[in-house]
Amino acid sequence: MRFLPVLLLAPVLSACAVASTAVDVVTLPVKVVSKGVDLATTSQSEADEKRGREIRKEEERLGRERREMEQRCRKGRARPEDVCPPR
Repeated sequence: MRFLPVLLLAPVLSACAVASTAVDVVTLPVKVVSKGVDLATTSQSEADEKRGREIRKEEERLGRERREMEQRCRKGRARPEDVCPPR
């Protein structure tokens, strides 16, 4: 008599496993598509990081050009577009 409840629950337990597998199979395409969308789109934080890198590179370029201009002014080889301080 003790085994009767176990025997009655055996088909239910296997049905749960089958149902769980069916749910996994059904949700798999949704998961794949959502992963693809995540890879194809840019989050706001990623966009902010990219913009920050662009700004830093631009500032580095401007600083490099300013130093070169100052050096040309000191050596007396200023270009017409250089703005040199009066001597």
